[in-house]
Amino acid sequence: MEKDWVKIYYTNQIFRAEIVKGMLEENGINVVLINRLDSSYLSALPGMAELFVHNSQEEEARRLLTENPENLS
Repeated sequence: MEKDWVKIYYTNQIFRAEIVKGMLEENGINVVLINRLDSSYLSALPGMAELFVHNSQEEEARRLLTENPENLS
């Protein structure tokens, strides 16, 4: 990622990352999801999904994550 983007969330459950990404986007946050699943392994094995936001939106994104813990687990 470029230097202006910060990682705000990671999980080994891609569906969970998609839920969090959607919640942030619904609140006007630009989000990039990076799926680090190694395609050389079976898809049943867990990968790592990371969410990044622009540093100008980091504070708001972290506030939303704190206020919506039901989306995180």
